[in-house]
Amino acid sequence: MAHAKTSYVCLPCRASYKQPHPAPHDRGRERICPRCAEPLIHVGSAFAAPRRRDVAAWRTLSVLLHAGVRFHKDCCGGGPGYRPRTLREVRERMAYARATGEPFDKALVRHVVQERPERVCPPAGARP
Repeated sequence: MAHAKTSYVCLPCRASYKQPHPAPHDRGRERICPRCAEPLIHVGSAFAAPRRRDVAAWRTLSVLLHAGVRFHKDCCGGGPGYRPRTLREVRERMAYARATGEPFDKALVRHVVQERPERVCPPAGARP
C-alpha cells in the first residue's frame, strides 16, 4: 500500500517537497530544507507549487502561508477551495479584511469580495 504524501515548502529556496505524512510519533519533528537547512513549512496535500522563477507567485504564496492559509483537501477529497494566485487578488482581499474587520486568513480564501464592503462597527466600548 502506498503512503499518502503531503507537501512542504521552503520560501527562501522557492522549492516544494512531497513527503510522507508524519507518523504519530514524528508529528512534532521539524522538517529541514535539503538546500538551505531552514525549516520547511507544511502546506498540505492539495498544494501545487509555482515555477521557481515565478517570483510573484512565490510572494503571493508567502503572504498566504504567513497568514495561516494552507492547502488541505476537503472532507470529500476535493481541493482546498479558492486561493489567490496574484498579488492583486491578495491586495483586494487584504483591503476587504481591513474594511470589514474579517480576519486576514478568512478574507484571503474568500472567492468573491465586494467592491464596497460594509464597514463592521467595533463592539460597544471598543477603542478605534
